[in-house]
Amino acid sequence: MTLAERVPALAARRPRRADAARNFDALIAAGRDAFAEEGSSASLEDIARRAGVGIGTLYRNFPTRDDLIDTLYLGEVDALAQTAHEVADLEPWAALAAWLDHFVRYVGTKHVLLESLNRPSAVMDQCRTIMFDAGEPLLRRAQSAGVVDPDITISDVVKLVSGVAAVSSFDDDAQRERVLGLAVNAIRR
Repeated sequence: MTLAERVPALAARRPRRADAARNFDALIAAGRDAFAEEGSSASLEDIARRAGVGIGTLYRNFPTRDDLIDTLYLGEVDALAQTAHEVADLEPWAALAAWLDHFVRYVGTKHVLLESLNRPSAVMDQCRTIMFDAGEPLLRRAQSAGVVDPDITISDVVKLVSGVAAVSSFDDDAQRERVLGLAVNAIRR
């Protein structure tokens, strides 16, 4: 299944004309870099400059900052969801823990995504759905194996580890892993 098939909203936003599609892709790449470096306050003018296009081209593709953020993270969240498929063959607890570790590593570098996931938006609703649909089978498998409390939902788990991901001041990777371990072990039976 292609990205366009998995995330139709992303495909619908990308222009069909080759030169317009190149500009769109360049803006996405520049936006990803700028938001990773500067957070949600990254300058749209700087993003356009990095992409090698004028500010008018940015606004034609993304009339608001939120439109750019939404479009940028549709593809990013899909990549996160694909990781769930990659770990699905592991033992139930190991698969869930591996996906949650990847989730925290990934989302922890994308604080704009964490901020965006908490705002009302049809696209961010779709991002939440993509993440929940990816993690749900892993959680259900772990619950069926008796290693996770059956009353816990995927929403509970994502919110729990999102709190860990939101921390930007870990001393090192070992501390991040310890804190994630504490959070994840809280759902373990």
